[in-house]
Amino acid sequence: MKELVELLKVQNLTIGSCESLTAGLFTSRMAEVAGASQVLKGGIVTYQTACKKEVVHIEEQLLDTYGVVSEQCAKEMVQKAQKILNVDVCVSFTGNAGPDALEEKPVGLVCCGLAIHNQIFCYTFQLKGTRNEIRNAVVLHMCEKIKEQLKNK
Repeated sequence: MKELVELLKVQNLTIGSCESLTAGLFTSRMAEVAGASQVLKGGIVTYQTACKKEVVHIEEQLLDTYGVVSEQCAKEMVQKAQKILNVDVCVSFTGNAGPDALEEKPVGLVCCGLAIHNQIFCYTFQLKGTRNEIRNAVVLHMCEKIKEQLKNK
């Protein structure tokens, strides 16, 4: 996370998040880094489906068609949160950390969105482990994806 915070500082970018299964873990990890307040504007936790609809205004039709565990939902979450938080970079996390299948989708299926200015990237991971191992792993994966995209700018 420290490298990500430094990269955002150097590029003079702000970041925010919209988190479901990670429940604020990404934002919390960023805040552990001294100086993160220069780049981290905030995060929105939308753990329940109702919160996704009511807070970030994810369309019910999108959720009915694709489900909350989908790249379509992750994309919508990241786009809407980027506007709400008014940030240059935004990341979203939605998925199933278990212990049971959700929407007939397997435990460990995680979909993430990344918005950098007007560019949107979506990622799907099939992870293994306990609930918290899955949550920690996807935070690390997305940290790497953000750094990778920022370095390619």
